[in-house]
Parts: sequence; C-alpha cells; structure tokens
Amino acid sequence: MALTFHEYAHGWVANMLGDRTAEMEGRLSLNPASHIDPLGTVILPLMALMTQAPFFIGWAKPVPINAYNFKNPKTGMMWSALAGPGMNLLLAVVCTLGLKFFLSSGVYIIALMEFLRVAILVNVGLAVFNLLPIPPLDGGRVLVGILPREQAYAYSSLEPYGFLIILGLSFMGVLQYVLYYPTSIIRQLLYNLLQFGL
Repeated sequence: MALTFHEYAHGWVANMLGDRTAEMEGRLSLNPASHIDPLGTVILPLMALMTQAPFFIGWAKPVPINAYNFKNPKTGMMWSALAGPGMNLLLAVVCTLGLKFFLSSGVYIIALMEFLRVAILVNVGLAVFNLLPIPPLDGGRVLVGILPREQAYAYSSLEPYGFLIILGLSFMGVLQYVLYYPTSIIRQLLYNLLQFGL
C-alpha cells in the first residue's frame, strides 16, 4: 500500500505539471496491481523473508514520466521525484493521528493499531531510503534537479550503477548507519505528535 501511494504521487504531480504519460498508460491509479514489479515487489521480498536476510530491498514498478512534457524538465522531474517520499511522510502522519485517536478515545482495536504502528515505520523508512542522493532513487533525481547542467548530467550517468551502489552499501553496513539517524529523528517527531494532547 505504501509503494502504491508512493508511485501514485509521482504520477499525480507529474500530471499536474503537464506530463500525462502515467495517466495515458493506466498507471495513475491506486490499484496495487498496477504497480507490482514481479522481481522487486514479490520475489526479492519473499526471498529476504525466507532467508531472514539482514536487509530488505524491494520496489514497485516505476511510474513512467517523460521529462520533455514538463515546461522545465529539471524542476519537473525534481518535484515529481519529491512527491513519492512526501506522500510516504504524509501517510506516516495520518497513521500517527489515527493511532492517537485510538489511544485518546480508549478504543483499543489491537489489530488495527498494530497495522497503523507498522505503517508508520514502513512509510518513514521508505521516505528516508528514497531520499538518498543515489540515482535512480528519488533523492538522486532531486539532486540532479538542483545541480548545474554539466554536473547534473555527470551525476545522472551513475543511474545504471545505482542498484549496485545500494547493494554494496547494504553489505558493508553503511546504508543502515546512514538511514538510522534521519529515520530516528522523524520517528521521534511523530512520537511527540502522538504524545501531544494525550
């Protein structure tokens, strides 16, 4: 569900900025089936669960975006890239408010509260991970949108190797270390929101 909303947000913002590619290809949808990638959404996550891997990597089928349909291709790609992690952070806040409602009302529906708790963790993790400045992650596209033209072109050439870079950082334990602090800060802010007014 988190990946579905993430990809939908990419397509929705791109559509608002003038690129209707996702809509025309039937990908501007909240139907999870539209965003399933056999390898990234099914096979790798199942393998990680079965082998109890120390890290978990998965992805949805990327929403198609054609930067040439934007009035300004660089900034259009940057904003559409930010939309995915932004949606995940919004979902984390909404789930926190939902959890706060149950706690403050005294209505304890354990399964639903556990779902909200896990949804908060998953969405925060997805947002922070995707904001890493490594192409093709969203953070890499944002950095390309900020950099001057020549540097942006040079940096975007790393995209074919991005997955290998992420795997390498995971195996070395660097990725977990880099993700820990921003994830912890966001979770603490949400915890503060949860506690406020209770």
